[in-house]
This record gives sequence, C-alpha cells and structure tokens, in this order.
Amino acid sequence: MLDVSADRTERQAWMGLLARAPEGRVAALLAEAGAARKFDWLRAPEIGSVMVRGRAGGTGALFNLGEMAVTRCSLRLADGTVGHGYVQGRRKAEAEAAAQVDALMQTGEAAAIRAAVLTPLEAEETARRSARARKAAATKVEFFTLVRGED
Repeated sequence: MLDVSADRTERQAWMGLLARAPEGRVAALLAEAGAARKFDWLRAPEIGSVMVRGRAGGTGALFNLGEMAVTRCSLRLADGTVGHGYVQGRRKAEAEAAAQVDALMQTGEAAAIRAAVLTPLEAEETARRSARARKAAATKVEFFTLVRGED
C-alpha cells in the first residue's frame, strides 16, 4: 500500500519552505541550478486575500485576526507534472518560481532540486532563526525575589 501521508507531509514541508523564502531567492537558486523549465499555465498568478485566524492566549477560542494578501498559481510542465505555488504578499514571480520547484520535486530531478534549491533555503532559514533567537536571548531579563526572613 502506498504511504500517501509521508508524501503529503514532505510536500507540505517544501511548500512551506518555499512560501517563507525571502523575495527573489527561490528564483535565483532555480536559475543558478539551470533547472527552470518551459510550462503551461493552469492558473496564472493571481492575487487575493485570506483570513488569518488566531487563538486567544495561544490555545483558547479562535478569532479572526485580519486579512493578508496571498499570490497563487498552478502550472504544468511538458511531461504533465503539475506544480502549485502560494506565497504571502503580492509577488507573482515568487509564486511562479515556487510552483516550478513544486513541479520539479515531483519528477526524477527531485534530488538535484533538493540539493540546489531546498537545502540552501533550509540552511538560510535556520541561520535567520538562530540569529533572531540570539538577539532575543540578549534582551532576556531574569526577575527574582529575595525571601524576607519574616515568614
């Protein structure tokens, strides 16, 4: 039996990585790898908005926080493989690059695309998160209370 959940989780991971990538980075890595392919649009890049939901206190009741702009597109490579791209903001070129990578990750070129595009993006994201964590840790304040001898 085919394990669809593992494939779905892996695809969710790379789609999230592509969506979080800095502007222009996915397209630059794709161009450096020489992996860009000719394709046909199934859905040209279009900009819309989605409702962002939050939870009170992080775990409480859901509430509508507000809307944010999202760009999405779908394309088909010459071999019939379909790729989708969703990115935050009004960035049509980013959605196109993300869709190309998504499609290529479903072909025999997946290992090369992972090495050329996804691995550098993961390393850069880890570095950004570490830098942010170090910056936050530098501002940490520890409060303590002295016990008075009256108890």
